[in-house]
Amino acid sequence: MWKQLIAAACLLSVLAGSIVGQKQYQRQGIQTPDTFRAGEPFGRDQASIGDLKWFEVFKDEELQKLVRTAMIQNYDLRQAAARINSARANLGLARSDQFPQFEGSSNVTSTRFARDALGSVAGLGQRGFTFTIGEVLLNLLSFELDIWGRLRQRTKAARAELRASEEDRRAAMTTVVGDVATAYFSLLELDGELEIARRTLSTREESLRLIRTREQGGIATMLDVRQGEQLVYQATETIPATEESIEQTENLISLLIGKNPGPIRRGRSLTEQEELPDVPPGLPSSLLERRPDIRSAEQILISRDALIKAARAAYFPAISLTGLLGLQSDQLSNLFTGNSKTWSYEPQLIQPIFTGGRLKSNVKSARADQELALAVYQQTIQTAFREVSDALIAYRKVKEVRTQEELLVTTLKDRSRLAYLRYDGGVDTLLNALDADRDLFTAELNLNQTRRNELLSLVLLYKALGGGWQ
Repeated sequence: MWKQLIAAACLLSVLAGSIVGQKQYQRQGIQTPDTFRAGEPFGRDQASIGDLKWFEVFKDEELQKLVRTAMIQNYDLRQAAARINSARANLGLARSDQFPQFEGSSNVTSTRFARDALGSVAGLGQRGFTFTIGEVLLNLLSFELDIWGRLRQRTKAARAELRASEEDRRAAMTTVVGDVATAYFSLLELDGELEIARRTLSTREESLRLIRTREQGGIATMLDVRQGEQLVYQATETIPATEESIEQTENLISLLIGKNPGPIRRGRSLTEQEELPDVPPGLPSSLLERRPDIRSAEQILISRDALIKAARAAYFPAISLTGLLGLQSDQLSNLFTGNSKTWSYEPQLIQPIFTGGRLKSNVKSARADQELALAVYQQTIQTAFREVSDALIAYRKVKEVRTQEELLVTTLKDRSRLAYLRYDGGVDTLLNALDADRDLFTAELNLNQTRRNELLSLVLLYKALGGGWQ
């Protein structure tokens, strides 16, 4: 009878969800554009740069080593992994409530009755009496028959939150890849600034030496010397400031890869970075599946939808069982033999009648959480579309800027060369040569920064498309 009761309870708990029909979660209708703004027309079978693995996008060997180290040691990723473990444990706790829970117990109770207490009644004479009872029991703790699906919906909510935490870790991986690449390319740009500053300083020191020689020969004036010294000092002061930025950027990368501050090895220079082919961004609709933050927001929405159903199920009666099954005997030798079986069960039904609005408020609270999750989900999608469009605009426009700045640097190099030739020939003033030198120095720094910005725009585009976590 006991076995039949337990089997019937489990079967009823599994199948009774059909008593109350509950709609399954359906993805919210999101209107996606046909193409990204600033995106070129493309075929539906074309790939997206977001589908590439991070090491297929960033091919600098030293950068790849840094990213691999960050994937293992980055503190944000380690925290995200811990949150996944916590969510998995919460799922196990929620799921365990759906199953019967048993505990075993055994005890031996011995009681001695005094002669004066029982002797005259029980005819024991002058003797006392010892009464021993042995028990071996299997106890069924309170087991709720999940007829209305409340426990199942809570389990569903916990499972969705686990999936959301997994997507959050993938989003963190995308961020880490982007942050490491951004810091690395910024470091290379600072290296380029330092190299330009040192080269310019060497050139200006040589020019100052020639000016002083001309001044000693009576050809140049002391004003020319002071102007030459001004350019030397301007180039000199940029070197320590650039070195400071380099060391601070190295410290940032060290933190991203989970190490103490220290020097960072470089691979290719900024100008030697391999240029990627023009890979289209892909379909806007595919962004919903690729970006981990969108998928995480959707799982949170699924969780909140399940909690609404669980809150509604609290209006219905809660049916639970408790009981025990075991052996009991007043003689330990007969505990496992003979007619020593014992059992009991206690069904219980609890129907809320008056709760002061608690159940209604729980439903309202769950519905408000679901509406908040929906707004966050929709905002996350719209933010993703905007980030991709902004990255596409930057990725394409910065190339145009870099092309023009390369032409400008070429022109200014020739202008500076001609200006110094004219000054050395005595047909022009030093002022024109110094102006050309200053303009060239500024243009070279701007070009170096634009080359970095071009790489950073690629990083932003790849990150916005949801790449980097594969």
